Amino acid sequence: MNRMKYVFLGVAICSTAVELHPDISIAATTTVGALKKNKVIATKGVTLPAGSEKKKTQVVQAAQKQKVAASENIVVTGSFLGAGRNADPNPVQIIKATDIQKTSATTIGDYLLRLPSIGSTGSSNAKSIAGNGLSCVDLRNLGQSRVLVLVDGKRQVQTMGTSTACVDLNAIATDQIASVEILKDGGSELYGADAVSGVVNIKLKHDVNDAAISMRGGITDVGDDRTGRISAHKGFNFDHDRGNISIFGQYMTQGGTYQRDRAWSRNPSSNNPAQGAAAIFGSAITSRTRVDPSGMNLISNNNGTFSPYNSSDNYNYGMDQTMVGYTQSANLSGDFHYDINRHMTLYSQVNYAHRTTSGITGLGVPGSGNPQSELLSSLTLPAGNPYNVWGKDVGLYKRFPELGPRELSTAVDTYQVTSGARGKIIGNWNYDASMAYGSSQSSFQTTNDINYAHLLQELGVEQLNPSSSSSAVVYNPSVCNSAAGCQLANPFMPWSGQAAKYISYTQHSHANYQLRDFNLRINNNKLVKLPYQNGGNIGLAFGMEHRSEQGSFSPDPLIAAGQIAGESSAATGGGFNANEVYGELRVPLLQNAPFAKDLTVGAQGRWSSYNTFGDTQNWKASINWAPTRDIRFRATLGTSYRQPSIYELYGGNTLALTSAIDPCSQASTYGGLKAAVIANCAKAGVNANKFTSAWSGQLPVLSGGNKALRPEQGRTYTFGTVITPRFAPGLNVSVEYWHYTIKNTINTVNPQYILDQCYEGLNNSYCSSIAPRSSSGQITQVSSVYQNMGGVKTGGIDFDVSYPIHISMNDTVVIANNMQETVSYLQQNSPGGAWLNYNGRMIYSAGYGFPRVKDYFSANWYHGNFSLTYMMNFTGGMKLNNGSTDLTAKTNSVSHVSPITSHDISVGYNFGKWHLDGGVNNMFNKAPPYVPTGVYNTASGLYAEEMIGRYVWLQAGAHF
Repeated sequence: MNRMKYVFLGVAICSTAVELHPDISIAATTTVGALKKNKVIATKGVTLPAGSEKKKTQVVQAAQKQKVAASENIVVTGSFLGAGRNADPNPVQIIKATDIQKTSATTIGDYLLRLPSIGSTGSSNAKSIAGNGLSCVDLRNLGQSRVLVLVDGKRQVQTMGTSTACVDLNAIATDQIASVEILKDGGSELYGADAVSGVVNIKLKHDVNDAAISMRGGITDVGDDRTGRISAHKGFNFDHDRGNISIFGQYMTQGGTYQRDRAWSRNPSSNNPAQGAAAIFGSAITSRTRVDPSGMNLISNNNGTFSPYNSSDNYNYGMDQTMVGYTQSANLSGDFHYDINRHMTLYSQVNYAHRTTSGITGLGVPGSGNPQSELLSSLTLPAGNPYNVWGKDVGLYKRFPELGPRELSTAVDTYQVTSGARGKIIGNWNYDASMAYGSSQSSFQTTNDINYAHLLQELGVEQLNPSSSSSAVVYNPSVCNSAAGCQLANPFMPWSGQAAKYISYTQHSHANYQLRDFNLRINNNKLVKLPYQNGGNIGLAFGMEHRSEQGSFSPDPLIAAGQIAGESSAATGGGFNANEVYGELRVPLLQNAPFAKDLTVGAQGRWSSYNTFGDTQNWKASINWAPTRDIRFRATLGTSYRQPSIYELYGGNTLALTSAIDPCSQASTYGGLKAAVIANCAKAGVNANKFTSAWSGQLPVLSGGNKALRPEQGRTYTFGTVITPRFAPGLNVSVEYWHYTIKNTINTVNPQYILDQCYEGLNNSYCSSIAPRSSSGQITQVSSVYQNMGGVKTGGIDFDVSYPIHISMNDTVVIANNMQETVSYLQQNSPGGAWLNYNGRMIYSAGYGFPRVKDYFSANWYHGNFSLTYMMNFTGGMKLNNGSTDLTAKTNSVSHVSPITSHDISVGYNFGKWHLDGGVNNMFNKAPPYVPTGVYNTASGLYAEEMIGRYVWLQAGAHF
């Protein structure tokens, strides 16, 4: 048959009879609408009817003109000026919607965890309990507060948890995402504060002119983590295609997983003993009442008798906790634009998301957690109590399974409206003026907490000095008899009936965050042509922005008053506003010249004025040199800035159990510093040779804001090469070296580091952050509020390859590899302090790590309407580190984690309007490496996929 097929690979036209699969595309293009206007379809092969060669040639020429025009107007994250693919000096990784669809990920946050550049300190759905259900991205292991998340290049409202805030990726419907661009370089000079490690820009679908529905379901091979998602959209043009309205909706549920349902996690260890010493499992704060732990050390048999306590009596919280909580979310969004004329296009994007998350955590513990509370700091049974047979005041430890599971629930409503106008001013001048308003409202509920004030009443405890938490006590039954609903209780028998009801409490806290952003951007890609042969068109962009953000957190009144056992939280409230001006200049010095296919230099700058910290300026310079079309060299050098967040500045003090181990309970693991630890424990009144920590892997840590904080400042540079050889069409190889230096880093010091520095005698100033021990020798509190710690220096190499291989007329294989090798990661934990090497280390007590090598490989085979995808994730091994020192085989039974590789596979098939996808995640059911975190027996930030285990999923969708 006399016909010719034109198939678009991104913006490149292949004049060939090979018909590529619809999924093979490059997401950097945004030319579909423009191509449709010229009757050229960019998503599938187009067959032209037989006719004159002249007509065919005209179509080809028209398409090529569109290709050139489109390539000049591709605006990639990191610049406000259009550029051709790979012509930008900034290292940007582009993820297509089809890349996400081929995986088991139900949210964009789940997918991003696959990428080597994504760090392990962010919140994710695998940390749904600790993270309040937030999904927050961390880039380069520099923290979730140092990466800026945009949607279509515009700022988004953050969502507040109980102690952190971020742009919640769960609030963005996956079906609406067209592509994701990750700027792996500082971006403060163009986008403002927070873009220290880089920018994640989520580009949404626009100008949709069809309808679609898809349904997805998945389940693990043990029958949990049952996930379901249904999404749909409908779009239509109106007024002769001058306007478009698109509606997107999505509903998703994720069933969660219990810790007890995985053999490797159901019995969590709470220490990392020396070689030959016994491992301890569970918590020494038991579900049966312990008596005088530092003396008689007895445990109730719940029948009036007592036995000597031993570690087999410990409470196994792994049998109660969920690892991944239950999540339910609903998203509804609308997109609108209307072309009045070439000078003005009105647009608006509205997004609403509702999310609920719930999970079970360990049973509560008695004792006051509020440093301002006047209640007893530790639970004491007075000598006069009729159930006290020892004739003296005794300390008690007990958890309360009688109250039922302790469930943490979060409900969040987030909405944002971004509206504006864009168009041509005159000549090549264009503008984009927009206003955004966003609000998120969060509520937090915890059931079956312990009302500590009521518990003391039921034990008849009267403080002789009611204003002192260390007061002497006497037995006085009237403190209970005079309180409505109170019932005196036997502490050595299970609580039941009214007694249990009286001490049980359900707490409610609330948070709110608001964003207002006004933005004006003006650009000209062809300001003036350089006045010599082979000179290019200078590009200029500039703009201004006004932004204000406010946030607040209101704890439950009884929590704030210190009446709930083991918990403390104070109110948070504050905000800031900023006025900013920014600009960008691009100068193509040479184009299409000998040894200079392209030689372009650029500069970006931003001046910002904050009402909190005054003025700051940030800049970036860049160079991009392509001696031929086959190879390109690029480099950037710039500065960055981050002002403290609302929580970091204004956060109220919050007490929570955090992974850390009392040095006095494992003095034998400190090697040459063992004697110093034993001596310092003795000074604190503890015999380290006999001491057992009641906290077992977690300690009460007080964190909070600090109004004396100073902004962070940084410098980033990158240099690398992009190879696109003409002898291998489609092959794209990039190698990039990157380096960050950040000063005045804002963070909390790892509590394990504080303890070790104090008890090892290396830095006694940290001892002031440790509160006096209880009468039984237990740590009562470690203080770790936000502070300017010192600095971070990190650098590494990104190596990326993508290559489509045309095997036959019906078969194409596309291979891609994304690797990050971290060359160095140095961190200061105090101003002027020692630089600690964290590269290749797992900070095991905190549950996050810095692997030297991470790699993500995929191979796609397309055969007609059929596709097969194989994916491999590799995470390198690491040494265990306690925050300051590497563990060794001589000091600890576990001193390193091994590398791990996981494998996924998926298949897809198109038939007519329908598309089927399915796959298996973690095919070989690899368990995560053992990490003695004291919680899950692994590091959830690094090994989320392995924690779930083998997972099977299926998706069906149709376009109408």
